[in-house]
Parts: sequence; structure tokens; C-alpha cells
Amino acid sequence: MYAADLAAYARDMAEDNSRQMGQVKRNLIRALKSDITEKQRLELLLYYGKGMTMTEISRRLGVHPSTVSRTIRRGEERLRRCLRYGAEAFFSAGSGD
Repeated sequence: MYAADLAAYARDMAEDNSRQMGQVKRNLIRALKSDITEKQRLELLLYYGKGMTMTEISRRLGVHPSTVSRTIRRGEERLRRCLRYGAEAFFSAGSGD
């Protein structure tokens, strides 16, 4: 089953994958809106979107840099879980299960 999933994934990635990338983007936007906390969203957007360092974020928000680091890591973990679920659903749909 795993090999079949990888083969389907490789075949789809070799072809035009704009549909799959669109789905990943939609899943990410949905996760950013509903699957992480407001604090995680803000700090992730400052870190990745604005390119701020964790020290800069901590100064701006008035918290310790380790708090920023933990918040970002937890937000990333939640987003990974959400995106992983989307990938598993994609594999299941492609394998005929």
C-alpha cells in the first residue's frame, strides 16, 4: 500500500501539480484561520511573513524570546498535522481505497 501511494504521488508530481498545490494552499489558509490560536497566527505571520526574528517579535509583544519560540513551534506542529491529514486524504483518494 505504501509503495502504491508513493508511486501515485510521484506520478502526480511528475505531471502538472497545480491542482494539488492549490489544495495545499487552501488547506494552509484554512488551518491558519481556524486550526491555530490567534497568538500562534500572529507570531507565525510576523516570523515567516514579515521576516522578523524571534527577538524582534518578543520585544514587540513584550514577552520572553523563549515564549515566542514555543508559540511558533506549537503553531508549526498544528499546521503540519493539518497538512499531513490533507496529504493522507490525497493519497487515499489516489489509491482507490
